[in-house]
Amino acid sequence: KELLMRKDVGQVIIATAAGREGELVARFILLKSGCRKPLKRLWISSVTDKAIKEGFQNLKDRKAYENLYQAAMSRAEADWLVGINATRALTCKYNAQLSCGRVQTPTLAMIEDREQKIREFRPQTYYGIQAVCRVKDKSVTLTWQSEKGMASSFDEAYIQKTAERLQQKNETVYAETEQVKKAAQLVPAPALYDLTELQRDANKKFQYSAKQTLNIMQRLYETHKVLTYPRTDSRYLTKDILGTIKERLRACSTGPYKALGGPLLAKPLPDKPAFVNDAKVSDHHAIIPTEQYVDLAAMSVEERRIYDLVVRRFFAVMYPSARYENVSVKMKIGSETFTAKGKIIQDMGWKAVYENGEGEEGEESSQKIPPMEKGQRFPVIKLSVTKGQTKPPAAFTEATLLSAMENPIPFLKENNPKEAAILKETGGLGTVATRADIIEKLFTGFLIEKKGNDLHTTAKARQLLKLVPKDL
Repeated sequence: KELLMRKDVGQVIIATAAGREGELVARFILLKSGCRKPLKRLWISSVTDKAIKEGFQNLKDRKAYENLYQAAMSRAEADWLVGINATRALTCKYNAQLSCGRVQTPTLAMIEDREQKIREFRPQTYYGIQAVCRVKDKSVTLTWQSEKGMASSFDEAYIQKTAERLQQKNETVYAETEQVKKAAQLVPAPALYDLTELQRDANKKFQYSAKQTLNIMQRLYETHKVLTYPRTDSRYLTKDILGTIKERLRACSTGPYKALGGPLLAKPLPDKPAFVNDAKVSDHHAIIPTEQYVDLAAMSVEERRIYDLVVRRFFAVMYPSARYENVSVKMKIGSETFTAKGKIIQDMGWKAVYENGEGEEGEESSQKIPPMEKGQRFPVIKLSVTKGQTKPPAAFTEATLLSAMENPIPFLKENNPKEAAILKETGGLGTVATRADIIEKLFTGFLIEKKGNDLHTTAKARQLLKLVPKDL
């Protein structure tokens, strides 16, 4: 207050974190101290000296951030009305320390709902038929398909009978090619990281909690100054960043990234890159490297891992799409239909950025199908009945819970279009900046626990959900 009211201070610059809650902190201070001097706003996405100097040369007018302040205020008031009041009411009514809130309670309810489905699940056995035929000197695995296009059936007797009918005694069984389809497929690189996507990947690959990833990101942003603002919900860049891309590439093309960054530095950027879209950037653009020189030796193992994810994704969006040829074959054994699918990679494209050519989760290992033509017959060397069991829905991990918080519409109990529309507009439960804290709060309140990487509700949580008003 003393500083703000000084006679020689003509205007005030808000330079708190460039986000909704940062705005609120500053406005609360100004409100409390009664300061009414002219306001300017420093709005920056990285804290390198260069970015800060540029930010001060382009200070923004307070009016541009009035709605952001109002949004932060609404969030704070909603927390007081719901979280603080309801928590107090529950604690007093049941004489137990019970905590609830607008975001934490629905999140907890989603986890418990999934647990309920897993508890009630009864597995069923299903059956199928697999055939292996010899094409020239290669084996191709075929899967039986019903008339309705299903690859399995719960009727064991029917499958056994069908398999027996196909296996002719002492005679070679043949599979006749009915259809061979080839299709070219282009797979573009995944979009740049926003915080939630980064937290998801870090949880899948390194089992880091959402909070842990945010803390590591914060150090890379504030201390090392090598990455841009972490609490962003955008996966795109704005046009004004394009001019700085080469400088950023030069800064991070050191050590293991030299070979990847080199080819990108040598050629010009495309005129309209897919990763640039002003309309899809609200407060901050996607997380990318800064122009600051990188000292990898100064980073901890955790920091290196998160930095590696961001840098490789940054390179990947500038590489061409990966090119595949998909082959699908339809064959007849007797009167039954069998199919086989294969995939041949023709050009690695952006996948070359990732060490094992991976970078896309859950890519099935695909068989290579040799050249075949309609009408050709091949001997079947093995025919067998396969069996499997239906699986319950998977328990939530932090990665899948973050996805559910981002898009909770499929988890709504009643089909309420109005609520669904609001959730879509607001970007789900919580914000990019608060989701990690919400999950952490559920842990510290002993409402959820981890078994391996899976999240489970505790007895306390199940009790709380019975006591909490249904509306919440």
